[in-house]
Amino acid sequence: MLHLTAVRMGSLLARRATVTLTNSSARMVSHDVAETVDMSRPMYWDRVDLPLPDRPFKDAMSAAEKSLKQKEKGPWGQLSTEEKIALYRLAFCQTFPEMKKPSAEWKAVLGGIFIFLGFTGLVVWWQKVYVYPKTPRTFDEEWQAKQLKRMLDMRVNPVEGFAAKWDYEKGQWK
Repeated sequence: MLHLTAVRMGSLLARRATVTLTNSSARMVSHDVAETVDMSRPMYWDRVDLPLPDRPFKDAMSAAEKSLKQKEKGPWGQLSTEEKIALYRLAFCQTFPEMKKPSAEWKAVLGGIFIFLGFTGLVVWWQKVYVYPKTPRTFDEEWQAKQLKRMLDMRVNPVEGFAAKWDYEKGQWK
């Protein structure tokens, strides 16, 4: 009877602790809460296969950038090269050559593969030395030669098999 009461009491305490810890205010105090992203709104990303993102790279612009946007509405011949580049950087983060530039990620992948293969080789070597037993004596060439001689002396399968390929008069293979 006392045992059942202790179990019920433990269950009740566990439920209350769970409710307390899953309370949103307790969770926010004990953990850093990451900023949520609204996936229903247009997002910016640089991709070669989608050259025009849903929104421009910079949404919030300074006063100089706003004046540059106003100047953009006029003739482009009056804009300098630096202003054209600044206008491009307002709309896009990277250029196509920057997006297509090869990264050094292959080095990390290849290094990880070699580390994995080296570790696997060490495990195989360790198992061969310390885990597996010695090779049986039946794998020795001397033992196999004796076994072959014995099978030929016994004339094993003389019609179509092993002994049929041995010339007993000359003492050699046919």
